[in-house]
Amino acid sequence: MKCIEIREYGAPEVLVPAERAQPAPGAGELLIRVAASGVNRPDVLQRTGNYPVPPGASDLPGLEVAGTIVSGDVQAMAGAGLAVGDRVCALVAGGGYAEYCVAPVAQCLPVPAGWSDVEAASLPETFFTVWSNVFDRGRLQKGETLLIHGGTSGIGVTAIQLAKAAGATVIVTAGSDEKCAACLKLGADHAINYRTTDFAEQAKQLTGGKGVDVILDMVAGDYVKRDVECLAEDGRLVIIAVQGGTKAEFNAGLVLRRRLTLTGSTLRPRPVAFKGAIAQALKSNVWPWLESRRVQPVIHSVFPAAEADDGLPSGAARAHALMESGDHIGKIVLTWGEA
Repeated sequence: MKCIEIREYGAPEVLVPAERAQPAPGAGELLIRVAASGVNRPDVLQRTGNYPVPPGASDLPGLEVAGTIVSGDVQAMAGAGLAVGDRVCALVAGGGYAEYCVAPVAQCLPVPAGWSDVEAASLPETFFTVWSNVFDRGRLQKGETLLIHGGTSGIGVTAIQLAKAAGATVIVTAGSDEKCAACLKLGADHAINYRTTDFAEQAKQLTGGKGVDVILDMVAGDYVKRDVECLAEDGRLVIIAVQGGTKAEFNAGLVLRRRLTLTGSTLRPRPVAFKGAIAQALKSNVWPWLESRRVQPVIHSVFPAAEADDGLPSGAARAHALMESGDHIGKIVLTWGEA
C-alpha cells in the first residue's frame, strides 16, 4: 500500500510517500480501504517529535479515516451492525495516512447518509474530542454558555455546531475579524478577536457579569488565568491542548469562591472501551444531526496525500504547512485515489 512516512522529525517536507505491507486486522478489529484521512494538530506534533506514539500504535501519522471495510473480525463487526463493504469512518491511534488502515470495530461509525468520504473523514477526531470534553467532562447543558478558544480550528467549528444543536449559547475567540465572521456564520452567538479585545472582560460583559459556564481551551498557558476570571459559579474549564505552554498562574481564591472545576484530557492514549463508549454516544445523539444536515462538515482544503507539488514531496506536507500557517477555517483532509 501507499502511505506517508515521517522520514525524520522536522518541517512539513519530512512527510514523504512510501510503500508498506497492508496491515492485518486482529481480534476486534477491521481493515479499511481508506478513501480520505483527516489532518489534525496532533499529527503536526508527532511530525515534530513532540507527541510520542502510544505503545502498539502505528508509527504512521493520522488519527481519523473514512473508507470501505475490506475484512476483519466478522463476529465483532456483526455485533456492531457492520459488514464487509460498508462505508465507515473511524478514530484510530495512528496509521491513518495510508491506503489501508486497521481500526478497532468499537471506534468505527457508519458514514452518515448522504455524506462523502472526504466529509466523513473530517468527523472522528474532532467529534470524539468535543463530545468527550464538552459534554462528558464539561457537562454542558441546554441554556448554558460555552466559550470556545480557537473557533475556526477543526475542534472549534465542531464545538460551535454541536453546542448550538444542544441548545447552548456559544462565544468564541479567533485571531482575525474574518475568522470571527466565519464563526458567526457557523452559528456562534458572539465572536471575540483576541488580538484586539480582552476575551475575559468581553465574555463577562456578554453574560451580564455572570460569566460563562464551560470553557473549551486548547491554548492553556497564560489563558488559564483569564479563563478562571470569566467562569460563572460552578463553571468548568476543560483544557485539551497546551499551545500556549504548560505553566499557568491563576487566582485559586476564585476557584474556591465560585466552586470551579479545572479539568482536561487527551484522547489518543485512552483504551478502546473508553473510545467505543464515546462512539455509541455520538451515534445516538449526534449522527441524527449529521444525517439531517443540522450539523454540517466544514472542509477548508483537500490534498491528494502522496502527490508532490509546490516544491513539497507530498500533499500531506502541503496540508501540514497550511495547518501550521493558521490560515485555515475548518478541517484539512487528504485523499487516496478517487475520494
